Amino acid sequence: MASRPRAHPSPLPFLLLLAAVGLGASGCRGLRADLGPERTLEAGVPEAFGSTSPKAPSITWDFGDGTPPQTVPGVRHAWATAGRYTVRALDGDKELARVVLTVVPRPVLRAVPEDAQTVLWVPRLRGNVEGLVNFYGRLVGEGNMRQTLADTPLVPLLLRSLGPGPSEVDPEEGFGFFLLPDFDGVVALLGVTDSRAALAAVARELRSAGHRVLPREDGSARVEPVDGGNAMLLFADRGYVYLAVPDSPDAPEPGETVKALAVAESPDVELVRRKVEALSGPGISENALLAELRGKVRDGSVFLFSAPPVPEAEKEDMPVRGFFGALAVQADQAELDGFLSSSRPLLGGARGPASQLLGRAAVGPVAAAQLSVPPEELARLVFGSPESPRRQRTLERWRKQGLDAEPLLKALRGDVAMLVYFDAAAFFRSFIQDQRPAPKGTVVMEAGLASVPPVLQLIQKQLQDNGLVFQKEAQGNTTRFRTRLMEQPVSLSLTPERATLEAGEVLNGRELGDVGKTLRTRFGAEAFGPGHLSLMVDMGQLRADLSGVRSVPGVATAKLLMSQLFVTALLEKFTPFEYGFLDFSPVDGGGRLQGRVVLRER
Repeated sequence: MASRPRAHPSPLPFLLLLAAVGLGASGCRGLRADLGPERTLEAGVPEAFGSTSPKAPSITWDFGDGTPPQTVPGVRHAWATAGRYTVRALDGDKELARVVLTVVPRPVLRAVPEDAQTVLWVPRLRGNVEGLVNFYGRLVGEGNMRQTLADTPLVPLLLRSLGPGPSEVDPEEGFGFFLLPDFDGVVALLGVTDSRAALAAVARELRSAGHRVLPREDGSARVEPVDGGNAMLLFADRGYVYLAVPDSPDAPEPGETVKALAVAESPDVELVRRKVEALSGPGISENALLAELRGKVRDGSVFLFSAPPVPEAEKEDMPVRGFFGALAVQADQAELDGFLSSSRPLLGGARGPASQLLGRAAVGPVAAAQLSVPPEELARLVFGSPESPRRQRTLERWRKQGLDAEPLLKALRGDVAMLVYFDAAAFFRSFIQDQRPAPKGTVVMEAGLASVPPVLQLIQKQLQDNGLVFQKEAQGNTTRFRTRLMEQPVSLSLTPERATLEAGEVLNGRELGDVGKTLRTRFGAEAFGPGHLSLMVDMGQLRADLSGVRSVPGVATAKLLMSQLFVTALLEKFTPFEYGFLDFSPVDGGGRLQGRVVLRER
C-alpha cells in the first residue's frame, strides 16, 4: 500500500520572521529620504525636506551650516549666507541620503513686489556701500553725514556693519527703498544673515532714536514715531528686514481746521507685509521695462528705476514710460547716467535754438544754466498741451490777473540762459570794511524773443503789482527798466531779439568769449548746446577768483592777504566740492540724463 505523501510546512511564517529580524537588525525600519538633485537656492529662502504627514517616521536632518541637527519627519530650512552646503538625512549614525546645495545671495530686486512703482537700490553691499558712504562723508562732512543718515530707515544698522566685528547685515546682499501704488509711504529693506537678531538690532536703533517699539508674537514690531506720526511696521521675510514708513499728515497751516485723529485715515502698513510675504516669483527683478532701460545706461553702485502710472488726461503732456539711472562712485567723483523712456519723441523731435548769450559773454562764470527747446514745446511744458484742461486753467488764471497769455506763449523763442559771476574784489572790500561776508557778483539772464509787446506788458504789470520803484528808458529799439532788489541794482533790457536781465555788480574788465563752447569742451555730451537742458556750478572757479585778487582800491595789501588766507581756509573746511554738472537732452526713444560731481583731490 502506497504511503500517503507527507505535507510540507508553509514557508510564509519563516519568511515573515526573516523580514522582521532583518528589519530589526538593520535599525532603519525601511526609512528612505529623497533629497533631490544638486541645485541652487537663494540665501534666506526656506527649502522643504522630508514629509509633512503626521504618521511619517522621524529623520535627523544635518544642514551642513553649523546649525543644530533636527530630528523630525519634515523640515524647512534657510541658509543665512552664500556657499556650498552638504545636507544629510540620518537615522542614528547611518546616512540615508545626501545632497550638495549651492546657496547664492538673494538679489534685492527679487525681494521687492513686482508692482512697486519706484525702486532705489544697492545690489550688493560689499564693494559699493563703502564708496558711497566715504564720498558722501567727504562732500557734507562726517558729522553732518552721520546726523543725516541716522534718521534714514535701516541705515544706522547698515553703517554699523561697515565697522570691525560681527554683524547681522549680509554684505553679499542688497539694500534699498521702494514705493507701492496702494501705500502712501516708503519701504526700506536690507539683506541680513540672521533675521531675528537683525530685527532686535533695528529695534534697539529705533529705541535709541526715541521711537517706541512694540514687539509682537510673530517677531514683527509696531513702531510709534517720536514725533507722533503714523506708526511704522518692522518685519522680516526670507533674508531681508523691512521697515514700512507711512507718510505723516502735514502740519496744518495757521487757521486751518485740524481733523480729528479718529477721522484721519493712516496708510495701511500691514498691506506692505502682505504683499512681501505673498511674493513667490522674481519680484520686480524681471520687469520688462526695467530690463529694457537697464541696458541703456552704464554700470554703477546704486540704481534707480521709476515707472509711475500717468493719468490718461496727462499722457499728452507727459508721454514718459519710465526712468532708469545709475550712479557710479569713485574716491573723488560721482557720475550719473540715466535714460528717460518716452512713448513719442520728446520736445516734438526738434532741437531748440542756440543761446546767443552763451555764444559771447564774460568768461569765468561760477554757475551756468540753459534751457533750449522749441517754442511750442516750451509752451507745452509751462502751460500744458493746446486745448488741455491744464492749459485752459492756466490761461483763465492769467486772464483773471489781467493778462492775455496766448500772445505771451508765442513771444518766447525757446532759449533761456543764465550766467552767474563772483566779484572777488567787491567781496573783499565789503568783508574788510563791514567785518562780515556778503555775496557779491552778477547774475546775467537772457531769453530769446519772437515778439516784444506781450513781454513788455507782463514786465510792466509785475513791476507795478510788486510796488517796485523803477526807471524806464527807451532808446531806439531797446527798452530798459532799472530798479533795486535786495539792495542790488537790477537792469532789464528788451530788444526785438532778446530780453536780458542783469543783477548785481557791473561786469567790467572781464574778457569776452564763447562760454558755451568752453562748457561743451569741458563737460562733453554737447552740454549747453541747442536742444539741451544743462546746469553747472563751479566752486573751483570761485576759489580761483578769490586767490586771483592782487589789489582792492582802498584796502591795504596786508589786510587783503590776511582776508584771502582766512576766507580760503574757511572755504576749504566748509566743503571739498569742486564742481557739479547736469545735462538732459532728447535722444531716440526718450532722453539722456548725465551728471557729475567732483571733489578736490585729497
